[in-house]
Amino acid sequence: MKILHITGNRPQFIKLAPVLKASSGRIKNVCLHTGQHYDYNLSKLFFEELKIPKPDYYLGVGSGSHGYQTGEGLKRIEKVLVREKPEIVLVYGDTNSTLAGALAAVKLHIKVGHIEAGLRCYDKTVPEEVNRVLTDHCSDLLFCPTRTAVANLEKEGRVKGEGVFLTGDVMVDALMQNRAIAEESEILTELCLKSKEYFVLTIHRASNTGSKEKLKKIISALSSAVKGEREVVFPVHPRTEKFLREYGLFEDLASASGVRLTRPLGYLEFLKLMAHSRKILTDSGGVQKEAYILKVPCITLRESTEWVETVEDGWNVLVGVDAEQICEAIKEFEPGGEQREVFGQGNASERIRAVLEKE
Repeated sequence: MKILHITGNRPQFIKLAPVLKASSGRIKNVCLHTGQHYDYNLSKLFFEELKIPKPDYYLGVGSGSHGYQTGEGLKRIEKVLVREKPEIVLVYGDTNSTLAGALAAVKLHIKVGHIEAGLRCYDKTVPEEVNRVLTDHCSDLLFCPTRTAVANLEKEGRVKGEGVFLTGDVMVDALMQNRAIAEESEILTELCLKSKEYFVLTIHRASNTGSKEKLKKIISALSSAVKGEREVVFPVHPRTEKFLREYGLFEDLASASGVRLTRPLGYLEFLKLMAHSRKILTDSGGVQKEAYILKVPCITLRESTEWVETVEDGWNVLVGVDAEQICEAIKEFEPGGEQREVFGQGNASERIRAVLEKE
């Protein structure tokens, strides 16, 4: 059996690694990288750290509007599918690369498997939500990370056992496989940090980076809450830096007392940075989930989330870009419950392989 895997950004590389590991030697895997993330630290470095083979195809789609990335990805992916003729195409997550891959495959009557299927935040102003829904309805095999995801698909007429599978989350597999290795990183020493005495900040979502007003509110809230008494470490995503400089906000943030800007970090460095942090502030879906698994309180700079379990269990709080709520969460938010194994036990990739081998 030949399976073609389509990825394009950091979270997808992390999800890809355990799936490839589980199917190695049993399935012919072909890897396609759309090039949605083209920065070295967000692409090649992750392949090296996670021991993912060099992609068989690199499409170099790069950045651009949603229409450009989806359309250009669709055109270029189609050419590869016609050439390779895989039995199954696997797509990951909820990016424009995900949707482009699913559309290209279904138009060519190639079976589609969606890893991380069934997630919903029920807010169609979120581009990723549109990608999730459309990808799920293109897919033949829906690999769900949680029971909530299965229930969401059932509401939309997809039945468990008929193409819907509760597998757990492959990011748990990746985290468990790499947690001990990440501890060997010297990132805390490099940044002169002490465990549990700093906060981590990540901002990359277009709804935040594309708005000068929202970024100003976040910076203002950080400056007010930190005041030199707390240290916030901010690995700056290249797109975020671009907008910060464009808006004339980069220097304001760089000079804010207690805020430390750093280069983009590799997976292992960032995993250790998160694991030893006091709290995490983020607009990333994957980071919310990783924070939960690592037992680190998470403050989410969004109005909604697809990872509802993290909020329900009291380890994640949604604050949007409201300065007062951000400040209060930095100072006061503490977890209100215990973690459950809602994302699985670290064997999701094996479960996915078992389904694929029956196809």
